[in-house]
Amino acid sequence: PPHTHTHTHARTRTNRPASSSPPPRGDALARARAAASPAAAMGKDPMGLKKLANRAKAKGLQRLRWYCQMCEKQCRDENGFQCHLRSESHQRQMAIFGENPEKVIEEYSARFERTFLEHLATAHRTTRMSANKFYNEFIADKEHVHMNATKWSTLTEFVQYLGRAGKCVVEDDPTEGWMITYIERDSSMIARKDQRAEKRKRAEEDAAARDA
Repeated sequence: PPHTHTHTHARTRTNRPASSSPPPRGDALARARAAASPAAAMGKDPMGLKKLANRAKAKGLQRLRWYCQMCEKQCRDENGFQCHLRSESHQRQMAIFGENPEKVIEEYSARFERTFLEHLATAHRTTRMSANKFYNEFIADKEHVHMNATKWSTLTEFVQYLGRAGKCVVEDDPTEGWMITYIERDSSMIARKDQRAEKRKRAEEDAAARDA
């Protein structure tokens, strides 16, 4: 499957509460500025500052580019991504994919669907909401399975599948686009339904065997 994936997130502005302490004056102001500086926090160690910045870049929710789904590895830039593609670990993972690509894609699809529905059920339960808005919320977790690793090409295709499968109420709103509502399921009811389906399947197989 493709290795890169890009998502763009809107930036939000937050208003920080004003400090209740009176503003420092004179020498106190100079000391406060020095204490607040990153260099002071790191013991005036420029390498420490650089390390801290790099760690923040790696862990922060950045645009999900240069991402290898097979290795679940986020690279920093194009050069790092190309180096990763040539690595032995990546080549081993691609060899696994090459042995049975359909199985790998099916597994990614199942993981994507499961985590999508779990997040929807936990965060919004039965609230009707924009599928696109929820998807942007869902992909804020950089550890999620990317859609381009699944059997669904677009969000629309996936949403329509959820509607056909009876897992969400799906509506095509003329102004807001695709809307989804999670369908809560009683676990005992689902178990009974599965048991009935399994019993019916066995009966059909037994009948076919007798006819043969």
